[in-house]
Amino acid sequence: MTSPALASQAPALAPRRGLFADLPVLAVAVVWGGSYLAAKGITTAHTVVAVLVLRFALVLPVLVVAGRRRLRALAPAQLRGAGVLGLVLGGIFLLETYGVVHTSATNAGLIISLTMIFTPLAEAAVRRTAPSPAFLGAAAVSVAGVVLLTQGAGFAAPGLGDLLILGAALARTLHVLLMARIKAVQDADSLSLTTVQLGAAVLVFAVLATLPGTGATPWEAAADFGAAEWAGLAFLSVFCTLFAFFVQMWAVRATSPSRVSLLLGTEPLWAAAAGIAIGGEHLGPAGLAGVVLVLAGTAWGRRAAG
Repeated sequence: MTSPALASQAPALAPRRGLFADLPVLAVAVVWGGSYLAAKGITTAHTVVAVLVLRFALVLPVLVVAGRRRLRALAPAQLRGAGVLGLVLGGIFLLETYGVVHTSATNAGLIISLTMIFTPLAEAAVRRTAPSPAFLGAAAVSVAGVVLLTQGAGFAAPGLGDLLILGAALARTLHVLLMARIKAVQDADSLSLTTVQLGAAVLVFAVLATLPGTGATPWEAAADFGAAEWAGLAFLSVFCTLFAFFVQMWAVRATSPSRVSLLLGTEPLWAAAAGIAIGGEHLGPAGLAGVVLVLAGTAWGRRAAG
């Protein structure tokens, strides 16, 4: 799952486009695509909050140690702004993780890609400007793809998981808009900003874990984990969070932000590939047509918005 906290990019230096710079970024897109299947494999409706606590609590100390000097340099306004973003981030991960428990990894990865459509539409609404006809066409294609994708064997209302993932896509859009409008965080160091956001999100998960009715505690979930579950958790924590963040920090200096965005935009393709090839998910003709439309619509939308 793509972490919205990792969206802030450092200024790019002179681009050095080439295979050496592209491969690590493409690897991030691949592991993010696989994260939906990994989360589905280690999480149940009873352990969502516990798994989120474990996932981010494992990596947070590493980020704190790596950026401790820059963390101390954050102004109070920057801390408050990052904290607000972290609360939204916590909501995103809750919606995504509960959603992927109740739908397929393929659906989750493709529906969440609608963020690429929702964000420019929201920006246009805030600025009171009309999107281009090309972008509206791309949005229509993407939405039609999601409709086909979520139907399974016949036309019916989307399932609970699909709606939760759709909510996560809308929450991601809110996160992006807030990052662009909370002035205090706009010049903040990206590592510090990510660390504070994840810290606020972990605090949300930890508080929820103490409340009745929110499922197993982190300790109970960890005690029930076998080797496969610990491997899945390590994949989500180490590769989908730490590895992804540091590759992005490096990549925007080794290549261009637009090229990084383009490569990371292949995440839905890898989510579908993992769900079908590894997870054994079956889409049927309507679902496969939906995959094609979502991928085509979001790719068209990125070009139209650019």
